[in-house]
Amino acid sequence: MDSAAKDEMQPELSPGSSCPGPEWPEQERAEQLARGAALKWASGIFYRPEQLARLGQYRSREVQRTCSLEARLKSVVQSYLEGVQTGVWQLAQAIEAVQGTREALSQARGLLQGMSQALRTLQPLRERVAQYKQLQAMSHLLPRLRAVPAAVAHTQTLIDAQQFLEAYMSLRELEQLREDTWAPLGGLELPVFQGLDLLFEALGQAVEAAAGAAGKLAREDPALLVAAVRVAEVETGRTTPLGQVPRDWRQRCLRALQEGLEQTHFGSPLLPAPGALPGWLEALRVALPVELATAEALVAPCCPPQYNVVQLWAHTLHSGLRRSLQHLLAGPELEAADAFALLHWALHVYLGQEMMGSLELGPEADVSQLEPLLTLENIEQLEATFVANVQASVSQWLQNALDGEVAEWGREQGPNTDPSGSYYSPMPAIVLQILEENIRVASLVSESLQQRVHGMALSELGIFLRSFSDALIRFSRDHLRGKAMVPHYVPYLLAALNHQSALSWTGRLQGPWLRWKLRWTSYRGGSAAWCWRRCRWSSRSGSFPQPLFADLPSRQWLSSPELLESVCERTGRFCRDFGRVRNPTVQLLLAEAERAVVLQYLRALMQGRLVCRGADERTQAAERLRHDAAQLQQLFLGLGLEENAHCAPVLLALRELLNLRDPALLGLEVAGLQQQFPDVSEDHVSALLGLRGDLSREQQLAALSSLQAALPPSPRASRRALFSLVPAPAPAPASCLPSGSCARARLLSE
Repeated sequence: MDSAAKDEMQPELSPGSSCPGPEWPEQERAEQLARGAALKWASGIFYRPEQLARLGQYRSREVQRTCSLEARLKSVVQSYLEGVQTGVWQLAQAIEAVQGTREALSQARGLLQGMSQALRTLQPLRERVAQYKQLQAMSHLLPRLRAVPAAVAHTQTLIDAQQFLEAYMSLRELEQLREDTWAPLGGLELPVFQGLDLLFEALGQAVEAAAGAAGKLAREDPALLVAAVRVAEVETGRTTPLGQVPRDWRQRCLRALQEGLEQTHFGSPLLPAPGALPGWLEALRVALPVELATAEALVAPCCPPQYNVVQLWAHTLHSGLRRSLQHLLAGPELEAADAFALLHWALHVYLGQEMMGSLELGPEADVSQLEPLLTLENIEQLEATFVANVQASVSQWLQNALDGEVAEWGREQGPNTDPSGSYYSPMPAIVLQILEENIRVASLVSESLQQRVHGMALSELGIFLRSFSDALIRFSRDHLRGKAMVPHYVPYLLAALNHQSALSWTGRLQGPWLRWKLRWTSYRGGSAAWCWRRCRWSSRSGSFPQPLFADLPSRQWLSSPELLESVCERTGRFCRDFGRVRNPTVQLLLAEAERAVVLQYLRALMQGRLVCRGADERTQAAERLRHDAAQLQQLFLGLGLEENAHCAPVLLALRELLNLRDPALLGLEVAGLQQQFPDVSEDHVSALLGLRGDLSREQQLAALSSLQAALPPSPRASRRALFSLVPAPAPAPASCLPSGSCARARLLSE
């Protein structure tokens, strides 16, 4: 195409316009932006007057640029028009080809319409041909079809006779004959084959029944079991005809094996009667290993390896047993013996070498994968049931033992003694045997059950000890009030202490029971003090010798030791029965007796009945205190009291106050006395200082002031109360100051 033609094809544009506005809005906007940019540029370039001289150069340059752009636009438009011309030519060629194809398709449509008419005329012939083929096939199969009813009856007879392989082969032949007639008849099924599916189902049920009795058949008729399994395997692996549901007889066999095994051992819906559970578990202990051994030795060889017979047997028995136990636990609450038997059997016997963990079982059993026979909730329930029932029984046994012991206290005969001479009763041994036997039995099951029974035993022992103490209090109160005179009151009180000492069973426990042990030690000490008071007030034994020191201190006391010898003799007679009490209780009784003697001694000293008239009498009084302390120590050492439990050394501390020759050092002695005996008061010290008879009021005040300035008591100082139990002589109330001790007030008022 020449340039003239191209120019003719180009559309004419109005001067000053590039393209129509409505058809190209973007182009119009771009042009406006370009004009604005040009005006902005020109205003910036020619803003100053000196730049107007270069206006001609700028104009020439823009003309050249405009010409170049126009040339490029013309080239683009020309190329576009050439492409449009080529496209128009190709469209014209395509239209011609489409018209030719349309004519060819019209001719083919006409030919097809003619052929369909010809086919309709041949349709009766085709039907005749199909009928002929069916008749031809039926004529060939007619002898076999006539024998089908007899074959069906014979197959049913074979199934009833449990001849599984022959029956299966007969069914396969009948099924093949049905398939041979199905295609020629166009998918129609003859009435003679309508019972064939029911016959297959009857064979499947017979195979299931044989699999359900696998254990019995393996011992009595293994060939029958093998035949049933082979039929199931062949039918499972066979490709079923089109349109039939696959028969998975292998799964039916496996289910029958499991259901038959569970029915044999756990099929009875009746739960064991109360008390019969141990026998039921024992029967399972004997039967289940035999069943597993039968599976491994007899059933497994009759089945394919993929059946995993031994593992299937173990897991089936376990599942059935687990369901039975869950049903059992959901019923009425078990008795203690049944709960214990089930716990012990499930936790120790079941997985032990006697049953599922038998060394005779091969690795095929895989009992390690079995889930726990009892859940944690089941174990918690059984343990709580066992502990509750045992607690009720233990409580009744302990009450019976206590009633029998209380009945013994009123006998005309004294308590029995053991070979060592101590009072003895079988009651503590009975109590301990009851508790320890229950703990021992619980330890056979699990540590958690043992801890539960431990706690129960401690609780029941605490209740029993409180009941025992209450019975002792009633026994003592009735005797002392004269309601019931007991011939051997004191011996039975001491025997009760021996019983409580023997019942210090908790002291043998360790770990978490240490806190109870400390509580028991404190309780036992309180019982000994209570028994000591009851012995002192007993009318039979004569009250504890009081006043022992009615003549102390006195001139006779200073010169004669006979007073204390009489006290020692009377005290020894009073404590003669303490030797029949076992340690450590006897130590508590002797300590109470020695403490009572010392307290009476201190009370006598505080009365102020004697004032020394000189240094000789003070020395003599100090020597008497030393001698009395030694004599009391010798008495109680002879009775068996341990030396570190003696209170008599307080007399030696008082001796130093009397024996001190320099009154200026009394403050140190008083401070030392307070260090040893923190409960000493200024009234006690004042009474003791008054015994010296040589101190002025100022010296006594100075000595008393040392009590307030003294250091805190030593941690090793005896904490047993002595001076706080001794009443000091109190002056008239008018002589006491509002604050401070009466001793200091009396000295200040003099």
